[in-house]
Amino acid sequence: MKNLFLFTLTCLLSGSLCAQNQDDKENTFSMSAQIRARGEYRNGALFPFNDGDDPAYFINNRARLTIGYERSNLEMKISAQHVGVWGQDPQIDKNGRMILNEAWAKMNFGNSRFYAQLGRFALAYDDERILGGLDWNVAGRYHDALRLGYQSDRHKVHLIAALNQNDENISGGDFYLPGGQPYKNMQTAWYQFQAANTPFRISLIAMNLGFEGGDPETKVAKNYYMQTFGTNLNYLYDNWKFSASGYYQSGKTKDRRKISAFLANVEVEYRFNQAWGINGGFDYLSGSKSAAGTYKAFNPLYGTHHKFYGAMDYFYASAFKNNLAPGLMDSRIGLLFRPCKIVNMSLHYHYFASAVKVDDLKRGLGSEVDYQINVNVMKDVTLSAGYSFMAGTKTMDVVKGGNHKKWQDWGWVSININPQIFKAKW
Repeated sequence: MKNLFLFTLTCLLSGSLCAQNQDDKENTFSMSAQIRARGEYRNGALFPFNDGDDPAYFINNRARLTIGYERSNLEMKISAQHVGVWGQDPQIDKNGRMILNEAWAKMNFGNSRFYAQLGRFALAYDDERILGGLDWNVAGRYHDALRLGYQSDRHKVHLIAALNQNDENISGGDFYLPGGQPYKNMQTAWYQFQAANTPFRISLIAMNLGFEGGDPETKVAKNYYMQTFGTNLNYLYDNWKFSASGYYQSGKTKDRRKISAFLANVEVEYRFNQAWGINGGFDYLSGSKSAAGTYKAFNPLYGTHHKFYGAMDYFYASAFKNNLAPGLMDSRIGLLFRPCKIVNMSLHYHYFASAVKVDDLKRGLGSEVDYQINVNVMKDVTLSAGYSFMAGTKTMDVVKGGNHKKWQDWGWVSININPQIFKAKW
């Protein structure tokens, strides 16, 4: 059966290769650049402050250069970036930290409906709750992987596989060095269906992650695995936009506890007109009370957490205190305002609570208010700014630290310059 499957796959691939047009009449070469600087004032961002803690100030910076090549059956992209904080590097620097954040090739087969992509690239799916590009972070998030895909007008299918290691080992493969990719291997299947005459879209995802639980001293492999299954739905009706997601996790933790956890969310948005709109939503991420028995805390993995659980990044973008896993309930409502084509603003209120009780405390963690404004200063140049504050509770002190009686706030301003420098076809 295995040999028959391989033979059939080889025949289909060979037929696709023979059928495609080998005479590529048009080639495209492009180059773009990005300079993005963001100044921040932190007086309790990521983690609540204690009495006596002083605010932090800094400016981070991303400098990125991207080149791309494309023809009918081949695409390539190489992107190099330098990220850091102003003042971090000496005036005379012989050890720059320029890295390739993206480097991939994509081969298209069968009128571009089938393709294979391999290298280093971002994995951003659906609303980015589970897999996201994390562009808010100065460095972004990228994976080393192979992706096989199929795409038509109504259907998309992606199969993703990754195998990570810390070095070119001479023997074995039983230890993966911390500090690299957070997982040892990954297999993911994703499917999306877009209805023909209705603004309805549904996606399904199944992911298996393998982690190294061995000891680097003894080099004894003790891999453990976690599975995530879920769906994302989107529907548009006149000025309404509805979306919902649900995910379930199973498998084992590093200490071999059984995992049974879930995430559920719903979002609603209504546009009164081109200028005004409102939105609201609710997220539930299950938590775990005990350090023994079934582990019930959901892990949102490699999503863009900054996008969902408050701009101050208290939850999942930063860790809970003392390895607690209380989960999260996030109820939010927002006001959207676009006074003209070049300006848009948003104001959101979040009320956070733990999914499970912590000690004998109430579940409420606190309230956060987030404001953001974006201005298109000119073509390829955007100026953005924001301000947030958090009013926490005693329970917040337990799960995140700090002192809830101390004023916690955060402000930032950013400029993003991202022009396309060159594009040529021949």
